[in-house]
Amino acid sequence: MELLLVILIGVLYATGIFMLLRRSMVKLLIGLILLGNGANLLIFLLGRITKGAPPVIDSAAKFFTDVYADPIPQALILTAIVISFGLQAFAIVLLKRVYVLINSDDLDDLNTPEEEDI
Repeated sequence: MELLLVILIGVLYATGIFMLLRRSMVKLLIGLILLGNGANLLIFLLGRITKGAPPVIDSAAKFFTDVYADPIPQALILTAIVISFGLQAFAIVLLKRVYVLINSDDLDDLNTPEEEDI
């Protein structure tokens, strides 16, 4: 299972970086989304995949002896998902505004001053 996740993380990072290097603003946004998903899977994999009960300790026990699922990586991933959703929503609105202003999806058109069009 871990090997499959490692391969998937590598594919997500590779395609995300490839999409970031394209000239289209939409492909740039898709690259950011893929990199975020790859990072979430990496955090999940580093937290060790265990099948077990939730980490609830009985009131009579002094310490926890059973196998349990670690809640910290899950909380980190949930936080990362919320932050990446906010970033994606902001980027979509920003890209829409840029497209309305310059009527192009090409990132190279952002560097061209308007005086050169004369």
